[in-house]
Amino acid sequence: MLDTVFIGIDVSSRTNVVHVMDHVGNKLWSDEYMNSAPGAETLVAHLLKDPRCDKAFYRFGLEATGVYGKGVAMFLRETPKIHPSRKAVHVLNPKHVKRFRDSYSDLPKDDFTDAFVIADSLRFGRIAAKEVVVEDKYLALQTLTRWRFQCAHELTREKNRYLQNLFQKFSSMVQQQGTSDQLFSDLYGATAMNLVDDFEDVDQIAYTPLEELTAYLVEQSKNKFAEPEELAKDIRKAARTSFRLPKAIQDSLNQVLAMQTNVIRFYEKQLKDLDKVIERQMQAIPNTLMSIPGIGPVYAAGLIAEIGDVKRFENEAALAKYAGLTWTKHQSGTFTADYTRLIQGGNRFLRYYFCQAANKVRQHDPDYQAFYRKKLRETPRTPHKRALVLTARKLVRLVYVLLRDQRLYKLPLR
Repeated sequence: MLDTVFIGIDVSSRTNVVHVMDHVGNKLWSDEYMNSAPGAETLVAHLLKDPRCDKAFYRFGLEATGVYGKGVAMFLRETPKIHPSRKAVHVLNPKHVKRFRDSYSDLPKDDFTDAFVIADSLRFGRIAAKEVVVEDKYLALQTLTRWRFQCAHELTREKNRYLQNLFQKFSSMVQQQGTSDQLFSDLYGATAMNLVDDFEDVDQIAYTPLEELTAYLVEQSKNKFAEPEELAKDIRKAARTSFRLPKAIQDSLNQVLAMQTNVIRFYEKQLKDLDKVIERQMQAIPNTLMSIPGIGPVYAAGLIAEIGDVKRFENEAALAKYAGLTWTKHQSGTFTADYTRLIQGGNRFLRYYFCQAANKVRQHDPDYQAFYRKKLRETPRTPHKRALVLTARKLVRLVYVLLRDQRLYKLPLR
């Protein structure tokens, strides 16, 4: 059996600081290399020339800190100078590395020390066992699904900011949303946002003739409202009960709302375009996840891109832990807490796609729907959020089995 050499790499935009240690923790050497292809080649050559590690198993580790480490990680995985059976490349969760570092009370903070901590954390082997660089087909998909994740989050943040400004202009419209008196089913729909943009203030809405406002709603909605005149009355009523703003503030607010509308529309288009690209790319990747009711190509892609080869996970519990869908345990003496939090860390992209997929599956699969409703009743705090996460944890088991056995899902007979 080959001895293992642990190579910790502290990555920056210009250079990579490397610490190499043997299987008992002795330092073999440390050095600094350019963060480039020639720099990575020099590192590999240095390893192969060292008689202490030229025939060893190489376990590389670097933190997942932005894009700077992707190039060297893929280079080390792909280089033919080290046979695939003699190497593993791990991309570590920075939070895990930090906790490991905290066990050393007197370490200085510099790049060479950081490289040592990464190498030593690999040597202890309690972290990053499954955090390996995945195959190219998954990385290509991952680029798209992670960017989609970012766009979705930016869209949500921008919508929240838009609501805050909308409250200043048309407070009753926001207050009534989510109640039986709501004016529009979607405040970000074309008609609702155009109403905010086209009318200077709530006074203009409140005192526009009913026939004119009704005609406006019919035109903007393409006659999709069942009772446009009644809606026009409700909008005027809400406008009359809303707060008024000084004209100077109102003018500035209108400009900001118009800009925010453009930003929201931009992100919505980005998501639509991304979904089309992801769907095309998924045609080249055989998968069984789309056999699950509610999971389409986008959410299937998000799951597959982050999971990679499911065989690298020992069981479904290991996959759930990797996704951060595992709960901490709080027990002392005879006391055991009923309510605990999710573990810190985990792959946030995988957790996001599991939760999004679970939200769709519960709407289509009777078993998951019943499970979600059961957890919704049992959970006193943040019921929807916790019930959804518990449903996502249940979905992990199904996804793991389908990918492991390469089989399709069949709804249970009723």
